[in-house]
Amino acid sequence: MDRIRFGVFDHIEHLPGVPLHKLYEDRLLQVEALDQAGFFGYHVAEHHTPAVHSMAPSQNVFLAAAAQRTKTLRFGPGVYVLPLHHPLRLIEEVSMLDNLSNGRMEIGVGRGGVLEAFFWGQESDEATNRQRYEEVLGALRNGLANEELTYQGQFYNFDRVPMRLRPYQSPTPPFWYMRNPEVAAENGMNCIVVGSLDTLEANVIRYNKLWGELNPGPLTAQGRPPMIGLVVHILLAEDEQQAIAEAEPAAKAYGHNLSAPRRLEAERRGLTQFTQRPAGAAAARPGSPDRHTAPEERRDLDASLAKLAEEERQLRDSRRRSPGNIPGYVVGTPDTVRDYFDEYMSTGANYMVLSFQWGSLSHEQAMRSIRLFKEHLMPRYGVENPFVFGPEAAVA
Repeated sequence: MDRIRFGVFDHIEHLPGVPLHKLYEDRLLQVEALDQAGFFGYHVAEHHTPAVHSMAPSQNVFLAAAAQRTKTLRFGPGVYVLPLHHPLRLIEEVSMLDNLSNGRMEIGVGRGGVLEAFFWGQESDEATNRQRYEEVLGALRNGLANEELTYQGQFYNFDRVPMRLRPYQSPTPPFWYMRNPEVAAENGMNCIVVGSLDTLEANVIRYNKLWGELNPGPLTAQGRPPMIGLVVHILLAEDEQQAIAEAEPAAKAYGHNLSAPRRLEAERRGLTQFTQRPAGAAAARPGSPDRHTAPEERRDLDASLAKLAEEERQLRDSRRRSPGNIPGYVVGTPDTVRDYFDEYMSTGANYMVLSFQWGSLSHEQAMRSIRLFKEHLMPRYGVENPFVFGPEAAVA
């Protein structure tokens, strides 16, 4: 059985009755526990009011504290919502974090949604939002990799601006993209996908295929294998029925937190452009994943992957349901969830991204899951040591 590395994806959701300072301190205790357990990375989301599922919207502030409470754990945004950031300030803060942590920064990037852009005071159309994303990303990668920043765009123009702050890692900290493995591979980024185990292997196959076609070699710019994994929301307890009883209300709270507050605020304001999407329409994502593949090849690949995913789904459904019978969540004891992780290992993914505190779960429940995962599941699946970049990765 291949070995795998473990990370954590975190929203840092609002918890009724828990003061904000206590929420932060509890999360930092969890981050310390992840560091001591040998987890590879910690990825924290960015969302802004009126959302309630991201109480650390300024990720860099929180991650600066995490950098000082950990020794080997790598960390970063999952993701920076780039249209909401000024590229020059972001270059400087990434460089600060990378140096404060001796080169443990991982940069996740994404576009976010137009509703968030509206409340931020920006243009709330897809085309402008995408253009802002592309310009901030272009300037960010340029400025981190060079001693001067030169970039010309619609929103930002820089002419040989000295980059006084340089990142610790060379040429830049690693980049990550969430959800879309094609855009990730096309841009030489690691990937975290969101979905189900049934489609993970198809995503891994496509990602690895496109990486080989679109990148100069099998390794990233930082000299390590590209990483791809799935977000897994997990709750562990010594008793399975206890775990299920705790997870059911937490799953309902999580679903509410992710969608209801923003939707209700948009409805209250009569913002129908955000609440009424044509049937079958999906939100646009940055990048054009079709432009690197001929139409005939893309159709053949889509058909083969769809068939593979369907065969996998039928096979798995014939012998298992979601652990704990809560779709989309892995719930139970270390023994009862083991089949799920055995299947995960068969997909070819080399990263597993756990989420330990979601919905209404408490700090104590999350710490119990971390402890049980560390004691019973990490030794079975995980590598002994995470990637550690040495001094040779520093900028001279």
